[in-house]
Amino acid sequence: MSSPSPPDFPPVNQFRLLRQRRFAPFFWTQFTNAGNDNLLKFAFTMLVTYRAQAQTGLPAGLMVNLIAALYVLPFILLSATAGQLADKMDMGVLIRRIKTFEIAIMLAALWGFVSVNVPLLLVCVFGMGLHSTLFGPVKFAYLPRHLRTAELTGGNGMTEMGGFVAILLGSLTGGVLMTYPQGPVFAGIACLLVALAGWSAARFVPHTPPLARDRRIDWNPLSETLRSLRLAAADRSVLVALLAVSWMWFYGVAYLTQFPVFTREVVHGSEEVASLLLVIFAVGIGLGSVACEWLAHGRVEIGLVLLGAAGMTLFGVDLYFATRHLPVDGRLQTLGLFVQQRAHWRIMADLLLISASAGLYSVPLYAHVQHAVAETDRARVIAANNIINALFMIACAAYCATLLTLGSGVPLLLLTVALGNAAVVGWLVWLQPDYARHFVRWLLRRKPTPH
Repeated sequence: MSSPSPPDFPPVNQFRLLRQRRFAPFFWTQFTNAGNDNLLKFAFTMLVTYRAQAQTGLPAGLMVNLIAALYVLPFILLSATAGQLADKMDMGVLIRRIKTFEIAIMLAALWGFVSVNVPLLLVCVFGMGLHSTLFGPVKFAYLPRHLRTAELTGGNGMTEMGGFVAILLGSLTGGVLMTYPQGPVFAGIACLLVALAGWSAARFVPHTPPLARDRRIDWNPLSETLRSLRLAAADRSVLVALLAVSWMWFYGVAYLTQFPVFTREVVHGSEEVASLLLVIFAVGIGLGSVACEWLAHGRVEIGLVLLGAAGMTLFGVDLYFATRHLPVDGRLQTLGLFVQQRAHWRIMADLLLISASAGLYSVPLYAHVQHAVAETDRARVIAANNIINALFMIACAAYCATLLTLGSGVPLLLLTVALGNAAVVGWLVWLQPDYARHFVRWLLRRKPTPH
């Protein structure tokens, strides 16, 4: 029997949720999950970009996109099964089992880093993709079970902020550790320690009784995937929101996967500079995500989607022009030299504003889906969303690899994504005009009233 929906009350300060057991252990569990994903992927990316390129036999740009594609492949294959498990099992128990699986993956990754075994590390990237596939439906189905409607935007904002701060810390840690001579060994040890921390936090996640304990699991991934996609498509507003979320992942993956190559070949920076740019990007998403609660005033405000989308295009286009005529002295710049160049300040500002806009764009979409979907269907709809996300991310990896192979260069690649964002969002608004109407209403509410 499902638990009753919590009553709706006026919104509370979203940061207070971090003191409550219904949210805090879950927050830190997903925090370590996002951090470890990116620690592994970024350390591995730095390894094949700066140290082991000769071992792979592939250009660094293609290898980076191969890593991204392997990570998202399990989302396509097994998201529907993960959604069924989230409905059938106690979410607290399922989370703890998933985190135990992560420890096994990171033991293998430790050996992969120590021995610089690229094939084994590729298997570990796939394993972490599987781990996150299982965690995804639980992550977004858990929040509406424990938060009131007025807390959903704030709770999602905190989760998104925490996730991207974890991406920042994981990527930064991976980048910094790889600057040392024994960097691969340090990265492997760090991955294992973070997995143990996540397992420890998961032990305190409260029990969340299953909504469909008697549901029979269909282990055929194809039939259940089709069933989940049909369920997601049953409500037009939900389907449009899911497509909008998936486009955000296409957009974000285009930036995140190109950072090492962008840093080395466009701004001519060292590993430390790559880490700095990732810091800026992740901080921006965190700031945009947390700002949603303040801008929405406790509502599930889909009007903010257009505000975020405008920033994603405008600052994305400006980033292209900011990369024109950058100073080049024939060597990789240290962090100190990079920040001394005024031409680089505009690049850093654009990355901050692009990512803050992405935070404003994504949080209201997640909150809308959680609020609009019946709780008995929520995990499977979120699983369908993960499938669509994965398809978009794999399409992004293929798109990026194609343009780079044709010699477009990273700045032009990112420019096409920024311009494509305007076209895609226009198409989504055409499908669902409520986004434009809610945006206008939001602007009118914020307009000062005359005295």
